[in-house]
Amino acid sequence: MGLLDGKVAIVTGAGHGIGRGHALELAKQGAKVVVNDVGGSVSGEGSGKDADLTVKLIEERGGVAAPNYADVADYDAVGAMVQQAVDTWGHLDILVNNAGIVRDGAIWNMSESDFDAVMRVHVKGTWVPSHHAAKHWRARAKSGEKLTGRIINTTSGAGLVGNFGQTNYATAKAAIAGLTLTLSLELANLGVTVNCIGPAGATRITATMPNAPAVLEPEDTPDDEFNRMDPAISSPVVAWLASDEAQHVTGQVIRAVAENLIWMRGWSDGPTLSNGGTRWDATKLGRQLATDIFGTRAPGLRY
Repeated sequence: MGLLDGKVAIVTGAGHGIGRGHALELAKQGAKVVVNDVGGSVSGEGSGKDADLTVKLIEERGGVAAPNYADVADYDAVGAMVQQAVDTWGHLDILVNNAGIVRDGAIWNMSESDFDAVMRVHVKGTWVPSHHAAKHWRARAKSGEKLTGRIINTTSGAGLVGNFGQTNYATAKAAIAGLTLTLSLELANLGVTVNCIGPAGATRITATMPNAPAVLEPEDTPDDEFNRMDPAISSPVVAWLASDEAQHVTGQVIRAVAENLIWMRGWSDGPTLSNGGTRWDATKLGRQLATDIFGTRAPGLRY
């Protein structure tokens, strides 16, 4: 018995790397998987049938999968992708939004089109599948069905702490964390949880960075071995979040880096400065912030 027996999943960007690892793990745990990949380059050009490679691996391992080649930011094509899952296996339970591209460059070198392309694939390409999945689940809930739907989005360290040369990618990944929090609130009453994974691994995207390790695919590391750069390191976490066991977990961001799982706490209230109900005085504010907020000035020098 697998954790996901009887479940139907969609994994976007699953033709290679981390997405392929997720699709393989979900299938291993018993889910039927729509393997989505537009088949483009790491910078988003072109198209192909890369999804077929992952489907073949799943089927060779005894799983069930079907390919899909939709552009994740194409509203109508993604609607058809969700319908494909429903038409093929009767319903949809799990959506893993993983598709992404990179077009790095310092802000003074980055073109408007490079910014727009990355935002489109990551942000709109997460929102559109989530939108169509949410409509599917809401219709089922309105018919009286009790749901355990799942959305698992993908962020990165760049989006959580920043990274030089990635004002497009880091901004998009930070937006996905915010989208996750909001979706978790909107879909809670439907029985749908929404969480975010921050994976790591030697992928086609990391290979674009200086001094990067060679690209790995999940099948390059045997199941009985551990490789700190295996793109599938986070996939068991995704499978668990997709399971009924994780019904109590929503609105969370978890990073999976090498041997560590890290619960990201996000923004939280820090030291607070009150004006006592009077207007802030810009000429005094610097000293007040330095003493009471930043701790860079002795409290006796507040005024």
